[in-house]
Amino acid sequence: MTSTVTVRVLHDPAAAREFLLRRRRLEATELPERVRAGIRSIFGADLTAGEVVDRIIADVRQEGDAALRRYTRLLDGAELDRLEVAPEEIAAATAEVPSDVLEALRFARDRIDAFHRRQLRSSWMHFDEDGALGQIIRPLERVGIYTPGGRAPYPSSLLMSAVPARVAGVEEIIVCAPPERDGRISPLILAAADIAGVDRVFKVGGAQAIAAMAYGTESVPRVDKILGPGNIFVVLAKRRVYGEVDIDQLPGPTETLLIADESADPALCAADLLAQAEHDPLASPILLTTSAQLAEAVKQELTAQLPALERAEIAGEALVNNGLIAVVPDLPTAFDLANAYAPEHLCLLLAEPWAHLDRVRHAGGVFLGESSPEVLGDYTAGPSHVMPTGQTARFSSPINVEEFLKIISVVGINREGLKRLGPAAATLARAEGLTAHARAIERRLGS
Repeated sequence: MTSTVTVRVLHDPAAAREFLLRRRRLEATELPERVRAGIRSIFGADLTAGEVVDRIIADVRQEGDAALRRYTRLLDGAELDRLEVAPEEIAAATAEVPSDVLEALRFARDRIDAFHRRQLRSSWMHFDEDGALGQIIRPLERVGIYTPGGRAPYPSSLLMSAVPARVAGVEEIIVCAPPERDGRISPLILAAADIAGVDRVFKVGGAQAIAAMAYGTESVPRVDKILGPGNIFVVLAKRRVYGEVDIDQLPGPTETLLIADESADPALCAADLLAQAEHDPLASPILLTTSAQLAEAVKQELTAQLPALERAEIAGEALVNNGLIAVVPDLPTAFDLANAYAPEHLCLLLAEPWAHLDRVRHAGGVFLGESSPEVLGDYTAGPSHVMPTGQTARFSSPINVEEFLKIISVVGINREGLKRLGPAAATLARAEGLTAHARAIERRLGS
């Protein structure tokens, strides 16, 4: 007999809001005992995740490649002579990948490429009686993409970062990924790197990879921006090096929030929740619905579908840890809760999903209707699936072409323009107490 899935069900919108808006601080994340034991073994002390990251970054800055090799041996169990993956290794690994998977990766690449090409913009210049003003749009010179190892390789995530970078015109794209104990990177990752047009790949994982890309070592070049998801040590390392380099975001465990009415198929609702729950025990699968009957049916479907999954244990933990089915009085309440939560993925399983799109204020991505599951967005829809989590969708965006561009302002004022614009500039400079600023204008005006 199948046991009932444990997932909290709430009928009080205020209680649902309180649960959704819990604050989960990265620095306060409690590490599992297995991880803490490993830290004690390697560092000889019971360090926090932040303290571990600080030590690793300091060692990589001071020792370079030697620190990378040491931490690869201690943390990944791999002994490496060469940190960079040779071109022949990439070719051999790609040859190991089944042809249908290679075809699917190329199909996804082409979809991602086509979507992001619509976003490209050009430098511009405006001329008038005062002279010229404009912007020069330039791609970044070199970016670094982190690709995690762990429970499973994610070649799709590599495509979702590298392809927009290539579309933007980035000159050099490097990838860092942790090796297995045999010193190899997953053939899926290497095949994706090849298909995406990545220039160089390095067998380096964890916080040490972030430090290497931020500061440079003998083998790993310093980059201008670091992108990509990872575990808590990777995310904290990205936070630490921000300012030395740019970063995309601080991605946490995946989040999916479904808004559904009585027209929704409970089997599809459950399937979408489980699809995200299987990522991570800390994933957040959430359903807000106006139908108490649907809520009960989805709970029953979760119970029926979960045991058949290969990653049932992980998905079950996610449902217990962060899962929620909340019954709300109406759709405005559901959207109010969703905007407060600012989910990574917002799925509208409604009879008329397009009619409610204007209600969405905060989300990484919106998926409209039962034919647009979030899983499609993970692979072949086109937009990057690397999206903001942890309520950062209130102020940040998914990876896109803009991540890889910078703007240079152009000011070319003529003599007549100086006469017209200068006096007010000098007045404002003196109001701020910056008399040298004012005199730099006034000397030109002869005053």
